Amino acid sequence: MNAIRICLGALLLASLLAAPLLAATEPEDVFAFVPDGGRTLLVKIMHSQPGREEARALLTGKRTREEWVKYLRGHTAAVPALKVLDEKALATLADYLAFHMPLPAAKVPADLAKADWPKLLPQDGRDLTLENCQFCHIITVVVTQDRPQAHWLGTMNKPSHVEIELNPGQREELANYLELNGGIPIDLVPEDLRAGGASY
Repeated sequence: MNAIRICLGALLLASLLAAPLLAATEPEDVFAFVPDGGRTLLVKIMHSQPGREEARALLTGKRTREEWVKYLRGHTAAVPALKVLDEKALATLADYLAFHMPLPAAKVPADLAKADWPKLLPQDGRDLTLENCQFCHIITVVVTQDRPQAHWLGTMNKPSHVEIELNPGQREELANYLELNGGIPIDLVPEDLRAGGASY
């Protein structure tokens, strides 16, 4: 009887200790309201385990954004994970592929199933937004605005933004991401992140 109590006590203690550790390994994304960027979308595609040839075609192809959109639409049967993407997400993924593919041959893993895709793939527009647009203002100021690419590039070239360490390609990718995914309704933004208004 004592042995059973000791075992039950040990199990209870283990579960209590494990709970915060599990919570710590899976933190809640406070920016979940910001749409996925191309890297995250491509990671999801790769985690869906498309056929080897389809996966390699995504990693080694060289196309414009428009060509990638057409390609992706034509491969939904071969890559079922593409079917869940709406037009905005499809364009976001296509834009990312146009900027970053083909991957250098040395970066294409021999065993695609074991690749650490989140670390292996280059940053996307969402990554660049979260990493660079919060030095001086809350992210809401950026993502709630519906602006064309040229206006975003104009803002990034102003004296207040020109010192942000982004190369021209990164600035263009960031502007493209915001053009495609900006204009988030303020009521979709968590209340704690609404302060600061929504304009420059």
